[in-house]
Amino acid sequence: MSCCGPKQVTLIHNRLCFLTGQIGIPEVELTLYQLFTKSLCNLEEAEGSIDVFTRSYVFYGVHRQADNSLMFREWAPGAQALYLTGDFNEWNSRSHPYTSKEYGKWELSIPPKTESSPAIQHRSKLKLVVLTSEGEELYRISPWAKYCHQSPDSNTYDWIHWDPSKPFVRPKRPRSLRIYEAHVGIASPKEEIATYTNFTLNVLPKIKDLGYNCVQLMAIMEHAYYGSFGYQVTNFFAASSRFGTPEDLKRLVDTAHSLGITVLLDVVHSHASSNTADGLNRFDGTDSCFFHSGPRGHHKQWGSRLFNYQSWEVMRFLLSNLRWWMEEYLFDGFRFDGVSSMLYHHHGIDMSFSGGYSDYFGMHVDEDAIIQLMLSNHILHTFYPDCITIAEDVSGMPGLCKSLKKGGLGFDYRLNMAVPDKWIQIMKELKDEDWDMGNIVYTLTNRRKGEGCICYAESHDQALVGDKSLAFWLMDKEMYTNMSSLVPMTPVIDRGIQLHKMIRLITQALGGEGYLNFMGNEFGHPEWLDFPRKGNDESYRFARRQYDLLEPENNLRYTQLYAFDRDMNRAEEKYGWLASEKKDKVIVFERANVLFVFNFHPSNSYSNYRVAASQGRYHLPNSQIGCENCIFFQIFRHKLPHITITPHSPYPT
Repeated sequence: MSCCGPKQVTLIHNRLCFLTGQIGIPEVELTLYQLFTKSLCNLEEAEGSIDVFTRSYVFYGVHRQADNSLMFREWAPGAQALYLTGDFNEWNSRSHPYTSKEYGKWELSIPPKTESSPAIQHRSKLKLVVLTSEGEELYRISPWAKYCHQSPDSNTYDWIHWDPSKPFVRPKRPRSLRIYEAHVGIASPKEEIATYTNFTLNVLPKIKDLGYNCVQLMAIMEHAYYGSFGYQVTNFFAASSRFGTPEDLKRLVDTAHSLGITVLLDVVHSHASSNTADGLNRFDGTDSCFFHSGPRGHHKQWGSRLFNYQSWEVMRFLLSNLRWWMEEYLFDGFRFDGVSSMLYHHHGIDMSFSGGYSDYFGMHVDEDAIIQLMLSNHILHTFYPDCITIAEDVSGMPGLCKSLKKGGLGFDYRLNMAVPDKWIQIMKELKDEDWDMGNIVYTLTNRRKGEGCICYAESHDQALVGDKSLAFWLMDKEMYTNMSSLVPMTPVIDRGIQLHKMIRLITQALGGEGYLNFMGNEFGHPEWLDFPRKGNDESYRFARRQYDLLEPENNLRYTQLYAFDRDMNRAEEKYGWLASEKKDKVIVFERANVLFVFNFHPSNSYSNYRVAASQGRYHLPNSQIGCENCIFFQIFRHKLPHITITPHSPYPT
């Protein structure tokens, strides 16, 4: 694949000039697109191809060779020596030394046993022993480890050698994206950590029945702290062992694909856990390696480490990580977490983004991180044309979802994060009679032109302890006493159920080009989400989703909300309003018993154009608005009546 085409001319300090079509700036200045192509060309020149570079997981880590020998490779530039230890050598920390190679790389080959079987068995425990320049001996997990597991009697995770068999097939990319955001561990009414198998057997059928065509899986990348919701990743190539084995996850993805459901991974490349024993922090004994050294390498709010995106090997690691999940598990795309933190040196901390272009262009923008995101989208859309990428960005960065060649970062969608905030603000601050319809519509439709948005009324953020779901805001404590269909409907429950339906429908209809729902919210899940921690006595009571509320024998009104959500998604599947491109360029609205129809299309006229209207006979006004040459004046002069018809009927009513 060639990357060195004609130069694109725009200004790096003012990418806005490209996005708005302005020109006339000196060509000497580099643009983001030029920096991107330069990085891409450098990678291809040095590595042979971007394909090879971004599949480095087939080189690094451990791999069984054709003769069943095992090849181990690592990058640890600060290490003085590297050894492999584990069950296979009775934890001898010096018997299997790596050989030092150029550029901080290390290599070890272990021949097969005499009967030609691999020297290390499937599911064996392993550790790297890193000898630092100070003579310190550090026990580490390979950054490329495919499976990590925490024993009940241990505070840290172990590297487990994983070496079984494979593969599956992907469905086509959906025309309209209806996403079910889910966490495997809480996907059960039981007070425990649920499994991949439980999700496969009990949750996927519900997702299919509800009409969602995509599931977004959170907390899959291994993380030592369960309460982090999966956002403090320790092992980037390992699927979380809390929920089962890698084969269990593959079976989940395969089953979803068989149901026509695409599967997205919530990927965290914005930061990493600060754990040392089972994470990347101080992997080679230095403060840097994968991260910036000093204060720049630490996120002061999250307490985590920040990647050095300028580092060649960090680029290799993160780009290969994306391809690993696509190739090994057959995920269909990614929701990139914490993009706002990546985009700016200030990481969005204490920032209030006003929408002014000074917020998005200047020295506070992290160029290296932007190039990393551009490279990520480039390789994903090049090698997997149907791949879906979604950015979680609260700042509103222009061009985030524009193509690379148009000066953008190449994402398919961004999350429309202002919409759930607006609904919660309305719930908290306004009485029903004070709801501002214009402000609601403005918030739902206020998004950057030509950039795809995923809309949602609420996500996992609103479900977390300290906040309340929409259902809880609407019905509060009456959800505990008056949701039974065997007792009379109260005004609070009646209002809450109807508004819950309306809010979700108008959000899906107006809010974007895709729609997202967090698991359980489709039926108005009654309680918040809180993971086990010291503050709640390590309880799992709120770390679960109560799908049992939908059982028919419980006679609860949650089933009404479930049925509405299902019908809403099925209607979208039929009519496709999320994927509508608005090609007609027609605006229709009613005001003061007058129906307004505007055709702004530069070249198309329409006859027999149906619009929704109140039942009756409509006449065009006698008063002339415009000039005699306009086509609609001929209709005015003929005073033709326009008669409403009922849906599915060709006859007037």
